[in-house]
Amino acid sequence: MSLLVVGSIALDTVETPTGRADEALGGSAVYFSLAASYFTDVMMVGAVGHDFPPEHKDLLESRGIDTSGLVHLDGKTFRWTGRYAENMNDRETLDVQLNVFDGFRPDIPEAFRGAKHVFLANASPEIQMHVLEQIESPEFVASDTMNIYIENELDALKRLMPRVHCFVLNDEEAVMLTGERSIVSAARAILDMGPATTIIKKGAHGSVMASQEDVFLLPAYPLAREIDPTGAGDSFAGAFCGTVAKSGAEFAGLRRAMAYATVTASFCVEGFSVDGFRELRRADIDERYEDFMRMTHVERVIG
Repeated sequence: MSLLVVGSIALDTVETPTGRADEALGGSAVYFSLAASYFTDVMMVGAVGHDFPPEHKDLLESRGIDTSGLVHLDGKTFRWTGRYAENMNDRETLDVQLNVFDGFRPDIPEAFRGAKHVFLANASPEIQMHVLEQIESPEFVASDTMNIYIENELDALKRLMPRVHCFVLNDEEAVMLTGERSIVSAARAILDMGPATTIIKKGAHGSVMASQEDVFLLPAYPLAREIDPTGAGDSFAGAFCGTVAKSGAEFAGLRRAMAYATVTASFCVEGFSVDGFRELRRADIDERYEDFMRMTHVERVIG
């Protein structure tokens, strides 16, 4: 089944302890789409400027991603510049130029409006609601957010959350949203706001998923060397939603989706920008998935 994502498309300049990339392909919709494309068909909606390199669109289409929802506007493409600390978890945003993404209100193509699986990538909750209202009868909706919307658009965010099946955010955002210092307590508080499931990402420390009946947690996949964490969270979301679109949204299926998401995101971190996906095959993901299952398996001991 196909999967719709609406989000940002960017040109990123990133500096990490391992090096630097200038004006590299980035954005939430890009990382999400590339990761999800290994599991299902993907439809992308976003905006770029007149300066968006055509080879970036070629890369997306080479993965089978439907870019007919990509809008070219008069102006420059969204740009983000950031620097990561030695620990690769902490980062500093040095510059943000929203450009054509500023005020972009997506008009979902008619052919996309029947999507059964939808991901509302990081954006204003008012924009996310605007998107959701154009979708005919979605079966599974996941959404992301960030601190600026929790601080400035909390009422709109709380109106959106009951219409979302899975709400995704990082640990700092979860604490900010709920006031709970414990991740499990924060997850339960988020569930009380409406979504059936929430996933709290903890970067290099893994992730936690909770429903009203269950809690599930996984570590991050251990890597010998990290190059660039940019887009890892969106890649996680892409593989997660892609697996759900293919295999279903019961909690056992969501657990499997979490594992595939963890593994797929680990490939993203192994290169700057989207380089970790350029030569990646589904067989590589499956092999690392099996390795991850071996690492995290615990035998039940009786007596």
